[in-house]
Amino acid sequence: MTTGYRHPLAERYASAEMQAIFSPARRFGTWRRLWLALAETQAELGLAIPAEALEQMRAHLDDIDLERAAEYERRFRHDVMAHVHLFGDDAPAARGIIHLGATSCFIGDNTDLILHRDALALVRDRVVRTAEALADFARRHRALPCLGYTHFQPAQPTTVGKRAALWLQDLLLDLEELEYRLATIRFRGVRGTTGTQASFLELFEGDGGRVDALDEGVARRMGFEERYPVSGQTYPRKVDAALVATLAGVAASLSKMGHDLRLLAHLREVEEPFEAEQIGSSAMPYKRNPMRAERICAVARHVITLLQDPYQTAATQWLERTLDDSANRRLSLPDAFLALDGALVLAENVARGLIVNPRVVEANLQQHLPFMASEVILMHAVRAGGDRQELHEAIRTHSLEAARRMKDEGAPPDLLERIAADARFGLDREQLQRLIDPGRFVGRAPEQVDRFLEEHVRPVLDRLAAGAHERLGEPDVRV
Repeated sequence: MTTGYRHPLAERYASAEMQAIFSPARRFGTWRRLWLALAETQAELGLAIPAEALEQMRAHLDDIDLERAAEYERRFRHDVMAHVHLFGDDAPAARGIIHLGATSCFIGDNTDLILHRDALALVRDRVVRTAEALADFARRHRALPCLGYTHFQPAQPTTVGKRAALWLQDLLLDLEELEYRLATIRFRGVRGTTGTQASFLELFEGDGGRVDALDEGVARRMGFEERYPVSGQTYPRKVDAALVATLAGVAASLSKMGHDLRLLAHLREVEEPFEAEQIGSSAMPYKRNPMRAERICAVARHVITLLQDPYQTAATQWLERTLDDSANRRLSLPDAFLALDGALVLAENVARGLIVNPRVVEANLQQHLPFMASEVILMHAVRAGGDRQELHEAIRTHSLEAARRMKDEGAPPDLLERIAADARFGLDREQLQRLIDPGRFVGRAPEQVDRFLEEHVRPVLDRLAAGAHERLGEPDVRV
């Protein structure tokens, strides 16, 4: 048993795919690839970079001894220089040219942008798969009438599928944001200590054209077409704030869905998956708690709260750069991605396994539908020759008494029986039951679901779902 702290995001929530992106192996392997891209481009532009140095660098991109790196860092108190020396040990012919002209942010910032790009793509794929599951659920239950709620008080009926379409629409808006971030994330580039490129201008003996070519060439080698046009020592920290705002937007959508599912579980209308040997409570064996929806809400809350960090960092950077951003970014940025990833793993699992209890849905609706149908009953009775004002007062009186009995005596609603027994309405129980057919009270909800899925959801899934399935396996809900 380990005695050290273990991060819950790694132990319980985040997927292996997201953890791999932020792993030491990926981070330090990317550092080495950046050093290689810098050296290769410098060689192309005429600097004296030995071919053997490049060959050794290529041969040892992933041969990273983390224990030796830690030893170097304890000596130098500098993480980048620790890895410069470690890479030099592995590629001795390159020892003298590794990191030539560069500053630590060439390695750290450009690596962060690469990792964030990869992590954004993973988040996008998980959102797509969750949206696909919700689309299937909405389609299957497009026309199942259910009681609507405003203020969590009974309101005009909707359908189970239409409610899921609301969750799905939030995720489509999130996908627009995610795709925008992916399309506009840029490379910091090769800028030097304060962003002036002075060290590279010196290396190229005042040739600004070759400095530009170096900046462009390294970016291209690392898969970027665009760079931020100017920088201090770092790329603009507003980029982190905008990125985490996008992640927080996804978290808010998941939390909204999670809260709705928790309410519906209380009503016993819709339930999340519950495994054969799953225990709902250590004290109350009968309980079937919505623990996955609760966890979605809990982890999403962490992502939303983390949004404060990058905004504070962006607001407090001094001049060309201060180092108070570093420790905070090591904590907050990976946490935002890892936590959201964990919430999305759960969301896809829940969306694919949602259980609808149609009889409970119908019973809850029928309990309140007679009150909501009072205007329809009134209009029908008036068309049959009744006095509108007299009938309005009769329905009001019957409704209040039926509601009083429900609240004071716990009795079932008897509004229809009262109206059927009132000769002024001229309607028997069978006629009244036909008038309150739930299907006539959901408006265009089924049609809205159909059009939404066909016109808005299907084009997105046709474009993105196949790739998301190819890149991701089944969601692994570990706890």
